[in-house]
Amino acid sequence: MRCDVTHFRCEITDGIARIALDRPERKNPLTFDSYAELRDWFRDLHHDDTVKAVVILPNGGNFSSGGDVHEIIGPLTRMSMKDLLSFTRMTGDLVKAMIGCGKPVIAAVDGVCAGAGAIMAMASDLRIGTPGAKVAFLFNRVGLAGCDMGACAILPRIIGQGRAAELLYLGRSMGGEEGERWGFFNRLVGADALEDAAMDMAGRIAAGPAFANSMTKTMLAQEWSMSLDQAIEAEAQAQAICMQGNDFRRAYAAFVAREKPVFEGD
Repeated sequence: MRCDVTHFRCEITDGIARIALDRPERKNPLTFDSYAELRDWFRDLHHDDTVKAVVILPNGGNFSSGGDVHEIIGPLTRMSMKDLLSFTRMTGDLVKAMIGCGKPVIAAVDGVCAGAGAIMAMASDLRIGTPGAKVAFLFNRVGLAGCDMGACAILPRIIGQGRAAELLYLGRSMGGEEGERWGFFNRLVGADALEDAAMDMAGRIAAGPAFANSMTKTMLAQEWSMSLDQAIEAEAQAQAICMQGNDFRRAYAAFVAREKPVFEGD
């Protein structure tokens, strides 16, 4: 997997990719270029079996302030409808790439996590926050609808329809403790323990059966639009595929030998 990226930080060790936006002096805003590079990176990730999990980290005490006011919002006010639609489709493609990358994604959130930054945290599979995290889907505060990059589809599934509506209509910040109470954050840790907690969770995932984890991620996304009967049948087929894998056999052999299974992802 390539880490020769220009518009964000990237490091891959022991099957875990650690990425972070890299403009800490401005609370890590996104630009046209960083949107596109992140989208392409997550798309490519689907084809890389060496990466087992992704951690998105804060930088300089903040996760991301969202789209850069001067480099994105200003130019958007001067674009044609065609160009605006190209942009909004491109930002949505980042969310689709994160969901379709085949790897569990963990967002480690501290400080400001606003706009598109909040969307990236939302589109992750798991979220660990700090008491100082401030998550804001603030689109209506700049005169836009809350339905941005899949927010009206995904956020209610995480925190519930009424709570999502409150955040999307008001554009207010959701603090760390409130986010944990509402189910946005899986758990809270101190800021000094955030990276270690996220990496520990990623390490536990990376030590698991990679193909089966990818299947879980796929089904979590695909079953949104299925009936219960369709979902149960789809899971029966998915599980039967996993049962043909060597990791399933390794787990059984380790159980018989009273050992801990060592998964290899096939």
